Amino acid sequence: MKRWLAFAAVFALVGGALVASHVRQVPAPVNPRAVLYFIADTERELGRVVMTATRLSDEDEIAIGNEMARENYASNFVRSPDEQAMATYVERVGTQLAARAHRKLPYKFHYIPGGFDNAFALPGGHIYIGGGLIASMDSEDQLAAVLGHELAHADRRHCAERVQIEARMRKLNLGVIGSLAQIPIQVFQAGYSKTQELEADKVGTELAVRAGYSPFGALRLFEKFDAMNREEASRARSPQQEVVRVTISTLSGYFRSHPPAGERMVQLRRMISSNHWESRTQEKPLEIRPK
Repeated sequence: MKRWLAFAAVFALVGGALVASHVRQVPAPVNPRAVLYFIADTERELGRVVMTATRLSDEDEIAIGNEMARENYASNFVRSPDEQAMATYVERVGTQLAARAHRKLPYKFHYIPGGFDNAFALPGGHIYIGGGLIASMDSEDQLAAVLGHELAHADRRHCAERVQIEARMRKLNLGVIGSLAQIPIQVFQAGYSKTQELEADKVGTELAVRAGYSPFGALRLFEKFDAMNREEASRARSPQQEVVRVTISTLSGYFRSHPPAGERMVQLRRMISSNHWESRTQEKPLEIRPK
């Protein structure tokens, strides 16, 4: 009987994947891999129901995040004057977004100099972005889009839920802050479910637009990544292709854990249309670039 129930559940999930794909009209085929992603995401979403019912308090979440930041980045990165200027710039852009966040957490924005090609958020509002990722951008609007996306993971409690899930898996006591702070930082760099990532795109874009940025910054970043993916797949190796490979390897550091760029672009274009943002095309050049 249990076996038949398991089969029924799998078939129901497969059917859900087919229906969802048809309704969303997203340019991503429903193949076995897509179905497995759908099932995995559904599993995570069911886990979120339990986490929401027993969510961390803001005070505990902030304490956990502060301890994680202290444990992993206690030196606060030794900086040259150029790196300090970049850090101040990142903080200024991020603070404009944080002022418009739903949850009034003590958001802090950190710049990791060098070739670090990722961005991530910790519980309680610590947001990190690397010089390698910023180097692939050409506008402040793109920087705001990525910072807004990561801020949204904290704002929508994705980070806090990740702590609860990891605590349950590792059999850690939620009341012991020092123990929870030992959860590997890579857990928060690894990305979230597709539903959470798309939610972070939506919320992050809304924050950026409310702060005066163009939604086309995020859209162009996704388009750049998507185009380079296609170019790398279609061309033979050449000096020009090597440039593309280096650039895409940088962007891949951030995008590898996120939904396909095509799906994210569909959502953004719908947002732009439904909110009548078509005229908001003007972007600001980056004031400072990583050196």
